[in-house]
Amino acid sequence: MQALLRAAIPPLLAWFSAHKRDLPWRKDVSPYSVLVSELMLQQTRVEAVKERYVAFLSAYPTASALAAASEEEVMKAWEGLGYYSRARNLHRAAAIVAREGFPTTFEGVRALPGVGDYTAGAICSIALGLKEPAVDGNVVRILTRLFADGRCADDRRKKDFSALLKEVYPPETGQFCEALMELGALICLPNGAPVCEKCPWKGLCRAHAAGEETRYPVLAEKRARRVEEVIVLVLKYGARYALVKRKKGELLAGMYGFPVFEKADPAAYGNILAVKTAKFLFTHVEWRMTGYFISASHPFPEFLWATKEEIQTQYAIPSAFRAFRSFL
Repeated sequence: MQALLRAAIPPLLAWFSAHKRDLPWRKDVSPYSVLVSELMLQQTRVEAVKERYVAFLSAYPTASALAAASEEEVMKAWEGLGYYSRARNLHRAAAIVAREGFPTTFEGVRALPGVGDYTAGAICSIALGLKEPAVDGNVVRILTRLFADGRCADDRRKKDFSALLKEVYPPETGQFCEALMELGALICLPNGAPVCEKCPWKGLCRAHAAGEETRYPVLAEKRARRVEEVIVLVLKYGARYALVKRKKGELLAGMYGFPVFEKADPAAYGNILAVKTAKFLFTHVEWRMTGYFISASHPFPEFLWATKEEIQTQYAIPSAFRAFRSFL
């Protein structure tokens, strides 16, 4: 396997040089910028991140600038990207970097809030020039096909691939790391749709040679999402709307949003003006929401009341509530 992977490196780097996408985070590979981009890209599509990355770095160009911002300001800058714990982790990591400098070892990078093995490997390879692999689902998929590895996807296989990559890493650590990601993103696609005729590994891939590209990777059965039926109240009193800051341990913890209840009598809050249904998918939970637009009978003290302009400029409203923002 090591010999095959060594042979695969030159054509991969040549292909990447000729076909890599023009992405904003590839223009600045300083450690802080790579930290920002890698945390943004966790569980989020590239297209959704591109403009937001540029705007975020424009607002917070250094770790010190980000560390000096309030959590509410950071959440607002992150609004719409989802998985808001990443924003809080980035804020905490920036405070550490501003105080102590950016770590120079894998262990140091891995210890930053929100940074796992994959993210640490990507930062080390791209920004620090260290031979530290970044193995995510894309990399597992392309290596599984290259080797025709029939094992079911699990953490053990990730560790094996990581150890193998570390043995063969070329001097161009950042390019190699990004080339592996790019091959999985553009050519060796999931769901049985690899573009083999354009692949730099076409003559090396064992799965392709056997005509079994779509057999790999063998995936473990996905856990079904838990369905939760919830009631969302969009309460208006005068020119203000009710918000709540979600508690620790809840979905969207620490975020401001419309009041959400498992059970509630919407009419008890005032006059119902409109009703709308929507659903939102989290990683392991599906919210099936019934939203009520209500003219509130009085400003209930358990809620924070904000104007439309304040909601737009000060409070980060998660995408889960997007369907009900039309009530504002």
